[in-house]
Amino acid sequence: MRRCIFIARNVVVLLIIFSITVFLSSFNVSAETEVVDVINITVPAACTLETTSGSGETYNVSLMPAQYEDDIGPTPISVFCNTNDGFSIYAIGYSNEEYGNTKMLSNNPAVYFDTGTNTSGTPSSWAMKLEAVTSSGAGAYTPTIVSPFNNYANVPTSYAKVATVANSVTATAEASLNAYYAVYISPSQLAGTYNGKVRYTIVNPSSEIPLQPQTTDAGKICYYPNGSNVLGSMGCQTISSSDTSATLLASNFSRDGYGFAGWSTTHDYSDSTGFYGPQEYIEFTAGTYTGQNNGLSLYARWIKSAGSLQDWSGCSSLQAGAVTALTDQRDNETYAVAKLADGNCWMIENMRLENTDTTGATNIALAQGYETGFTGLANPEAPWTTTSSYTTANSLYSIDGSTANTISGSYQANRFPRYNNVNTPTALNVADRPTDPTANNSTNSTSNAGMYSYGNYYTWPAATANTTVTSVNDYNTKSICPKGWSLPRGGDKSRETTNDFWSLVVTKLNGGTNPANYDSSNNPYYYGSAEVGPIANTLRAYPNNFVYSGYISSGSVSSRGSNGYYWSSTAYGGDRAYLLRLSSMYVYPGTGFNYKSEGRSIRCIAPPSA
Repeated sequence: MRRCIFIARNVVVLLIIFSITVFLSSFNVSAETEVVDVINITVPAACTLETTSGSGETYNVSLMPAQYEDDIGPTPISVFCNTNDGFSIYAIGYSNEEYGNTKMLSNNPAVYFDTGTNTSGTPSSWAMKLEAVTSSGAGAYTPTIVSPFNNYANVPTSYAKVATVANSVTATAEASLNAYYAVYISPSQLAGTYNGKVRYTIVNPSSEIPLQPQTTDAGKICYYPNGSNVLGSMGCQTISSSDTSATLLASNFSRDGYGFAGWSTTHDYSDSTGFYGPQEYIEFTAGTYTGQNNGLSLYARWIKSAGSLQDWSGCSSLQAGAVTALTDQRDNETYAVAKLADGNCWMIENMRLENTDTTGATNIALAQGYETGFTGLANPEAPWTTTSSYTTANSLYSIDGSTANTISGSYQANRFPRYNNVNTPTALNVADRPTDPTANNSTNSTSNAGMYSYGNYYTWPAATANTTVTSVNDYNTKSICPKGWSLPRGGDKSRETTNDFWSLVVTKLNGGTNPANYDSSNNPYYYGSAEVGPIANTLRAYPNNFVYSGYISSGSVSSRGSNGYYWSSTAYGGDRAYLLRLSSMYVYPGTGFNYKSEGRSIRCIAPPSA
């Protein structure tokens, strides 16, 4: 696993700010006993771009009318990248903290001058160039300056590549370059203090292209894919001038090799605090995104895969709240993973595993990524059948698919294919995914948004390998989760110390404060908006990212956009099992229970020792 924590294509941002005044181990214990220590160390990919001061340089220059000054600076920029797939540096004007603004601004909005390369005459102008620093040290490398920025050129109004290092570089030391600026002041330029900014961004690998910022119309929250090769589309939601809150829309985007960690307020992730869960409830001052102000632009936050989910051993090395992404080797789906408040690492996306191979060959391959004893998913292409009563037969997991769709209960409750929300036994093509996010809360419609974040739905027998667990509070030790991962445990009050949902929700996220009905209920839960609101909001907030994905019963989707249901590994009698249930009115921290034959969502958990 070469990458562990890989954020936003390793985007790093640097601001150059001007103020121009015008003025302007293994061993044997005995012959019969051997002890082997295995040390697993993961080194994350990291690319950094910084100046000697670490946050950009500020230059104060005094110029007289008709004066030209060049080589202002230089600003030394150092780059270190510990990968061998190269990097590129891009620049954009950033005056007044506005992307693409290339003006030298004064205190009077009507008085400014723009970028240009004039050295005499009119109008006033300023320009930029870069110079590579040749390094002779061991492992150092010299970046290539991209024309025309090896001479003075206009500050770009959109991201422009200004320097690059090819992917053949052995990344063992730093690369350096200098940024210079030139200014000409015309005789007619009004006296005053003028300020301009240039924003530099590094992207890795060198083939990546930084995404351009988007402007959203007032009165709207719009969602942008924010990456190359992103599938799916989303529209905007409308907010009024009197609104003081909004529930964000679950994502309908997917990107091969990347996990979706939520929404970001900046396209290059330079704001370390501006992250939201895919369906987070946010609050703001009335009128913030209406009237004279722009609407809210939200960008998909993609995390590049750091390796395999199977038998992952990197949880203990993650810091609390850290996010990485890992790929399920069974179907090459990548999931964002975070170390949450309980100290465990959780998948922070709903599971999307499915099998659409009618021959059963995929089942055999998929089974290799499960825990021992789990033989694979049912074949969803075969005709559905129903039975009149609950059965504990392990019929879902026949590799040849001959009895794969015989399932307990009176429901047609087979495995539900990815992105599907009705009882169609085939997965929807990506091109068929919805573009209308306003349909987010509707039911039984293929125009629903958020299908990527909602993931798949699984019956409890499909989520577990052993349907013979029928006693109250018995755990099922096998699951559909990748090898080395498991379903979170649930249970009643007697299992609080081993209930993973309880540990996360009550002990950590709610500071150990029990539900109001704790003493009167064997299956306590939070109820009522005053008690439950903050808890449900925290569960949906980044990085927990639980969503209201609803459930499937009798072949129809229900409660999507208003309720979330997540299976635990703990049985509740013969026909039901415990789960996490959340809505705006109640939260059952692993103490709720529903019929095993209904389709619910899945999150997998890996303890720190994994």
